[in-house]
Amino acid sequence: MKYLRLFVIVGFTLILPQSAFPQAPSQKAKAPVKSVSGKEKSEAERIQKERQAQARSLLISLASDARSFRDQTLRARSLARIADALWEIDVEQGRTLFRKAWEAAEIANREANERLNIRDGLVSIKPEELNSATLSSMVSNPDIRKEVLRLVALHDRVLSEEFLEKLKEPASEEIKSEKPRTGLWDVPEALRQRLSVAESLLRTGNTERALQLAEPALSNVSGATLDFLTLLRMKDSAAADQRYAAMLASTSHNMLADGNTVSLLSSYIFTPNTYVIFNPDGTATGTFDPTTSPANVSPQLRLAFFQAAIAILLRPQQPPDQDQSTTGIAGKYMVIKRLLPLFAQYAPPEMVASMRAQFETLNSLVSDNVRRGESESVQKGITPEEPFAAQETSLLDEVEHAETSDERDQLYFKLASLALKNDDLKARDYVSKIEESEFRKQAQAWIDWGLAISAVKNQKAELALELNRIGELTNIQRVWVLTQTAKLLVKADRDKASSLLETAGAEARRISGSDLDRPRALFAIANAFRVVEPARVSEATFDAVKAANSAEGFVGEGGMITQTIATKKVTSVIPQDVPDFDIAEIFSALANDDYENAVQLARGFQGEAPRTNATIAIARSVLNRARVGGR
Repeated sequence: MKYLRLFVIVGFTLILPQSAFPQAPSQKAKAPVKSVSGKEKSEAERIQKERQAQARSLLISLASDARSFRDQTLRARSLARIADALWEIDVEQGRTLFRKAWEAAEIANREANERLNIRDGLVSIKPEELNSATLSSMVSNPDIRKEVLRLVALHDRVLSEEFLEKLKEPASEEIKSEKPRTGLWDVPEALRQRLSVAESLLRTGNTERALQLAEPALSNVSGATLDFLTLLRMKDSAAADQRYAAMLASTSHNMLADGNTVSLLSSYIFTPNTYVIFNPDGTATGTFDPTTSPANVSPQLRLAFFQAAIAILLRPQQPPDQDQSTTGIAGKYMVIKRLLPLFAQYAPPEMVASMRAQFETLNSLVSDNVRRGESESVQKGITPEEPFAAQETSLLDEVEHAETSDERDQLYFKLASLALKNDDLKARDYVSKIEESEFRKQAQAWIDWGLAISAVKNQKAELALELNRIGELTNIQRVWVLTQTAKLLVKADRDKASSLLETAGAEARRISGSDLDRPRALFAIANAFRVVEPARVSEATFDAVKAANSAEGFVGEGGMITQTIATKKVTSVIPQDVPDFDIAEIFSALANDDYENAVQLARGFQGEAPRTNATIAIARSVLNRARVGGR
């Protein structure tokens, strides 16, 4: 089963009260137009300067506090965000804070590496030390330098290049003595960081700066570079195609390029954001994004890909003991098997014939297991999936012929997952047929949460409430369903929407006071009150702040609900981003309505992280209003 990733993005339109802006003079005023215009401009400038000074003072005070944070990661993150917020009104102060943030980020990175015994990018852990806590620490060990770089790159090209240069640490003698890698998709860490920052710039609309930053990395064939070009194509197709063509030209003459290089290159045109790489035994690994369509490129660019693919895939096959490729014979065979339908559909006949001949040659060299294997990976993104009804019929037939209850359970879960993908409530019926009780319980929770997300996403309020009533959902999941549904119903039935938020409050109070989900739930309710009953937002936020002080480790950002299920064949995850669990939006809105109250609520946080995040949100809100008022 492939990963199911569903996101619900809830947007808000913030309507500022008229008092937030300078009032236009009455049409009946007798004063000369020139005189009134001058007063209006003077008043707007006065208000703008006053607000900027207010925000600057708040941020400078916070920066002073942040310099003393013992947590170096929090120190780096806070200083970088303060610098970002200050940049437009105090460039020099912003640059100074960015340098302080980088210093803290380097210390944080060094401490994390020492803690996890990371040397030259490799983790060295003794087998007896490998446990769930260690693995969790490895996964939750972000390189904070990336976050600092992303913000610096938005403002200062010279400074970002200076920091990127510092990432090019020399390899140790052990690493230097290793045999050179033959794969071209292993991008060095410094280039990976560069691409990550460039992608962030692209997403914010700074295409020119993003290209300047990414250019040194674009000669590498990798998932990261092709992801960047795919995103660039959405902003500037000509620029993206030009760089992809250059990548094809350089790669076709590179003797390190092999079948996996071709497989990666094919993604840009035919399967954007879907990558499949084959191992020497013919098995596959990869990532799959079912939401993207083939790129509408020119016939000339498509032909250039086939020419590069032919140049690489028709090279003479080396003897097994001399083969330096990442695919070996079996992997190369699977790459060609995957790409043959594309050749048949788009390539000139002589190229198709050459590729078929190479395929037949390799076919005689691989085992029967390789010939029969990995049909799903071969077809990913290339062969259209069968309609739901056809897949359902086929799986039901397999159920009929299953020899054990375990096989039937796996097939029923596969049927339930297929129905979930198609937003079909039949998914619950299939789960109920699973015999093994623990597996059935896990599957029910997985399916019900997926259906609830889909119901909210498709604005099916009554279905979402029914799933909340009958579904196997956790308290925090129920809070999310109730708050999102309340916002869906507010225009049609405000009283019912208010009642749903009361029910959500009861669910939140069922969560342990020390559980991080409790303040998250209460902030979700406060955010929903912004839409349903604005007069109750401040009170609801106060309750959420109190709850945050009882839940050690609450930071007020990165809100998410993750549902996981592990079958005998695969572990699948639904990571649901929940912006309403975070504090930035609520404090920004509060600052618009009552600045002093927002500041007092922010000071109520005992934790350094949520207090910092709330304060930055308040300052940003003030600065944004000042800019609007000054226009």
